Amino acid sequence: MTISNPIEYDQIDHVVLRARDIDVMLAFYRDILGCEVVKHNEPLGLYHLRAGSSMIDLVDMLGKLGPDGGAAPGDEGHNMDHFALRLNNFDAAVIQAWFHQNDIDIGEEVQRFGAAGDGPSLYLSDPEGNRLELKGQ
Repeated sequence: MTISNPIEYDQIDHVVLRARDIDVMLAFYRDILGCEVVKHNEPLGLYHLRAGSSMIDLVDMLGKLGPDGGAAPGDEGHNMDHFALRLNNFDAAVIQAWFHQNDIDIGEEVQRFGAAGDGPSLYLSDPEGNRLELKGQ
């Protein structure tokens, strides 16, 4: 059975940045840009900041998630962990079937926090290895 592309975008849900100095990054995004810290997942070293209807997440390089992205931000490492696209019509099985039909690996559905709160999401990588998250509402 052939599946048509089931993806309908709403907006960018969130961007995740990796931080060498979490205090400096928090001060910049919170105090200078005016983003509100809405959640701190201390065990993961993850801060969620509201930026309008979207989120900016900061990952402390010293936290549990920090090393997962490789080297710290700088000449040898990237500071963007992934970006998330919020979908209007999230059906994990249909989305997974679409990507599998196109020979693209995609992860399992997991509940994760985003701009609209907790909701279903799937991770995959683009052809250049950039990680992205497809997020339900």
